[in-house]
Amino acid sequence: MEATSAAILKHRNCSLLILSSFLVCFVIMLNIDNNHRHPNLSAVRGLWIAPITAMSEALTTASDITSTTTNISKAIVVTNSSNKNTGSATSEGIKKLEMAQTREKCDIYNGRWVYDQKAHPMYETSRCPFLSNQVTCRKNGRPDHDYERWRWEAMNCEIPRFNGTDMLERLRGKRVIIVGDSLNRNMWESLACILYSSVPPERAEINASTGDYKVFKAKDFNCTVEFYWNPFLVQLDKHERILRLDRLHASARRWKGAKIMVFNTGHWWTHVEKMRVWDFMQHGGKMMDDLPLEMAFQLAMQTWADWVERNVNPAETTVYFRSISPEHKGKQWCYNQTRPMKRGSYKDSFPRPIVEIAEKTIRDMKAPVKYLNITKLSQYRIDAHSTIYTTKAGKLLTEEQRRQPYLYADCSHWCLPGLPDTWNALMYASFILEGSSDVS
Repeated sequence: MEATSAAILKHRNCSLLILSSFLVCFVIMLNIDNNHRHPNLSAVRGLWIAPITAMSEALTTASDITSTTTNISKAIVVTNSSNKNTGSATSEGIKKLEMAQTREKCDIYNGRWVYDQKAHPMYETSRCPFLSNQVTCRKNGRPDHDYERWRWEAMNCEIPRFNGTDMLERLRGKRVIIVGDSLNRNMWESLACILYSSVPPERAEINASTGDYKVFKAKDFNCTVEFYWNPFLVQLDKHERILRLDRLHASARRWKGAKIMVFNTGHWWTHVEKMRVWDFMQHGGKMMDDLPLEMAFQLAMQTWADWVERNVNPAETTVYFRSISPEHKGKQWCYNQTRPMKRGSYKDSFPRPIVEIAEKTIRDMKAPVKYLNITKLSQYRIDAHSTIYTTKAGKLLTEEQRRQPYLYADCSHWCLPGLPDTWNALMYASFILEGSSDVS
């Protein structure tokens, strides 16, 4: 009886040894093929030694036969997995893994400004005749041009370089809308000029005759980039001077169907005295003239958020909210500045509660909204404003006005080419780093 059991055990051990040898040979052949017949010998040696060691330890008793099979399988899987990492480091799988890890770690808004003397603007203003005189600083006589040569560099990753043709391909058959105040108009002018410079002039259409609505269209790509002037997002009845906190701007019906939406608001809410454009606010049928600013702004932001959640399909549309564009006034005055500020030297003068309300509204929304957080990186660019090389009431400043910069210097808007190009480049980078051929 004992002889019979020993024979059976010996037969099972031999069968198991043959099976393990077959599996090892199979894995070795796969390894050789994967490495184009130039295998990593140390990896192959590991493939052989690991299962044999596992078998020699497991064959000490008959009761270990079942666990031996399991150990052999585990050893082969582990060593083969390890071999993939030590083999061809340029394999497609590893590339995709590294790209995914880069996306997770890449904070494109955390970085520094780097001066690049060889850098050139993305476009020439002469190629974009629709640019407003308010922002074409070089054309308006600004003598220094170094503000065009500063490049934003992320701390822990590389920001993809803006490619106008690629952007147009991603937007083929789609609409982009940019809604907000004159700083978002600054952003629209930048993006429209970048894309306009990427196609033959006769293959583009521009309608920029009014301040309330502007549109760029690339005929060959059937895509449009539209701007809607609306500094509050909610409805302002200009003649009655009523700000309706529970009703979006009338143009909202035209926003629907856009593939990309970029919104901003904030600056006009802080205007006081003669700069303030409303006398009353209305919400829920009630007229008010003493509603605290923060409460009014919160109600308006919620009206906008509700509209987005009712009207936007996140699977089809990407929504951005651009953060506050900083001003440089008072002690940190933009006039006659030719270099960015040092890190940490900017003192924020914009009401922090307004920023916090906007950020909280976005966080609490069910629909995903991307926060285009350009505030901090823009704070350093005290050199990039249009200052005295701008317009007042639609007309270029006179020589007499330029000699009075304390009255006429514009420290809110930005020269083009200039900083808003970086805002658009970062939006483009967010498309690329999502790893999709589409924009969403």
